[in-house]
Amino acid sequence: MSAKRLLIVLALLAALTAFFLSGFGRYLNLDALKAQQENLRLIASSRPLEIASLFFLLYAAITALSVPGAAILTLAAGAIFGLGWGMLIASFASTVGATLAFLAARFLFHDVVQRRFGDRLKAFNEGVQREGAFYLFTLRLVPVFPFFLINLLMGLTPMRTLTYYLVSQVGMLPGTLVYVYAGTELGKIDSLRGILSPGLLLAFVLLGIFPLIAKKALAVFQVRKIYSRWPRPRHYDYNVVVIGGGSAGLVTAYIAAAVKAKVALVERQRLGGDCLYTGCVPSKALIRSARLLSQMRRAAEFGLKPVDAQANFAAVMERVQRVITQIEPHDSAQRYAGLGVQCLTGTARIVTPFEVEVRETNGNLRTLSTKNIVIAAGARPLVPPIPGIEQTGYLTSDTLWSLRILPRRLLVLGGGPIGCELAQAFARLGSEVTQVEMLDRLLAKEDREVSTLIEASFRDEGVRVLTGHKALRFMKEDEEQILIAEHGGNQVRIAFDLLLCALGRTANTAGYGLEELGIGVTPSRTVETNGRLQTVYPNIYAAGDVAGPFQFTHTAAHQAWYAAVNSLFGRFRKFKADYAVIPWATFTEPEVARVGLSELEAQAQGVPHESTVYGIEDLDRALADGEARGFVKVLTVPGKDRILGVTIVGEHAGDLIAEFVLAMKHGLGLNKILGTIHIYPTMAEANKYVAGNWKRAHAPAALLKWVERYHRWERRH
Repeated sequence: MSAKRLLIVLALLAALTAFFLSGFGRYLNLDALKAQQENLRLIASSRPLEIASLFFLLYAAITALSVPGAAILTLAAGAIFGLGWGMLIASFASTVGATLAFLAARFLFHDVVQRRFGDRLKAFNEGVQREGAFYLFTLRLVPVFPFFLINLLMGLTPMRTLTYYLVSQVGMLPGTLVYVYAGTELGKIDSLRGILSPGLLLAFVLLGIFPLIAKKALAVFQVRKIYSRWPRPRHYDYNVVVIGGGSAGLVTAYIAAAVKAKVALVERQRLGGDCLYTGCVPSKALIRSARLLSQMRRAAEFGLKPVDAQANFAAVMERVQRVITQIEPHDSAQRYAGLGVQCLTGTARIVTPFEVEVRETNGNLRTLSTKNIVIAAGARPLVPPIPGIEQTGYLTSDTLWSLRILPRRLLVLGGGPIGCELAQAFARLGSEVTQVEMLDRLLAKEDREVSTLIEASFRDEGVRVLTGHKALRFMKEDEEQILIAEHGGNQVRIAFDLLLCALGRTANTAGYGLEELGIGVTPSRTVETNGRLQTVYPNIYAAGDVAGPFQFTHTAAHQAWYAAVNSLFGRFRKFKADYAVIPWATFTEPEVARVGLSELEAQAQGVPHESTVYGIEDLDRALADGEARGFVKVLTVPGKDRILGVTIVGEHAGDLIAEFVLAMKHGLGLNKILGTIHIYPTMAEANKYVAGNWKRAHAPAALLKWVERYHRWERRH
């Protein structure tokens, strides 16, 4: 505890001790007030300013210390100063005292509570920042809630002090008025309970509920206003129409059909989306071929005769297509039709909040009326407007898969996950790969040691990694394609034969009616939704890459559950999408996987943490497999085993992370992982060993000394 906090605690304890030892509390009761009412009035009338000031300070101090007596002092304000002045004094004194209590709680306990429970309170804190003033106002209107408790608890939230003061000032007025008025009629009061009669309590409760009702009514009015220019059909053809047949669209349609809703799924090309045809599936098939080739070249390392392994690039790309064909039936229109989904091939356009127009591939135009719409239109590769890029030409992760001739010199623009995966794969297949990244390292969202390890691995495999290089323009010179990049204030020329743009993806938000309906997009160009994935029209939802904030197949499927359930059963209950534990992996070699906070993020956000690391170079299975590189890093709450985030770099990192995802999702700490049997020898033992490292760092040193003495005693007896 800091010196300032200690001084404040001592001052508060001294004030409380003085209050109770002085016996002043015996004057803060109804009988004492009645007995002294006339004397107090006379004193106040003879010295009004001094007495009013002293009364104000006393009232504020009692409230700030959260000791009993505020109700009696409010009565006293009316009994001594009358309704007008009594109301003025009591109102401001109570608010000042409440704010002082609020500030004391904030100074003493806010940081401790947020440090220990910050991740669990994240949604609550966001709610307070967004609507805390409204709910505080509601609580202040109902004197049933202990005001001193509100003061202390609100001090633990991120609410601004000025907001707290102003809302409290206004919100406490009705209750203060009742008590001050009762004080002017002090002779008629037999007990404090008599002030708040059942009828008056009911009135206060109704007064407190009124803002909630008003807010609900306003929301209903706003919704009606939004829908006012759109006629509602008398009947709907569908319960939900889904636009987009990628992961989010397929899962939404699957869930809707499973609960017997009538659902239409509109996809302009083929069901399966980017993941099946241009993303996850083809890239992992390509990576597998490239990795096998790399392993074959390492034959001597494993005691085998050297192999002259060469890539047949066209055959590799044909295998990629075969893998797609094998998985295709899982996402086919035939399968989903069998599940009860009406699959339509064509271009969808939302023409009203209740109608989707579909231009089918055969030219037919159909209008589908629907109770709900789910936008799952996905995303596309981002192509930067760099001068000359259209003239030199480029490929993206969408158009790459038509290649059948291996490029001799491949330029990969971008150092994120897609760029890294493809750069390594093409280098292994035989291309001379140059990877250009504007930032100072690859995989900039991960911790620096991750980037260092990956960059070293890439350079060992022949990838020319150029970080800190900003692409300025592309040009052709003597039939050669050139990138002019800036590095350290100088211009660098980079020659290449084929350019691969891997700078991330941008959501598909144009061309299907959002603009006409006034559905907004965020600064990151995703569809604007609330926490329940609703757009400005409550019956139109968005999920997957088009909605963000993550662009992973597994998060698209995760969001699809919320979109489906909220759209179909929202009249009973709506669920807020949970992004608390989102894992992801980059499938380079070594793999990189993460869930929760990285150490860089924890530092940037000011989250107190401890870091525990286990080096995979010591793991028996990794040594046996010849893959002894990488690490497991776990961030925990200081002094606790609660997990804040995990980064794994190494063989099968994307699989190993699952144990930590489960632990974080269900509140299990490192002690539980340490107490779980892991098969020997496996890579998964790394998870147990990092937990063991944490345990050793938190061994009870003092207790162990006593245990050592006990064992010494045992040896002598």
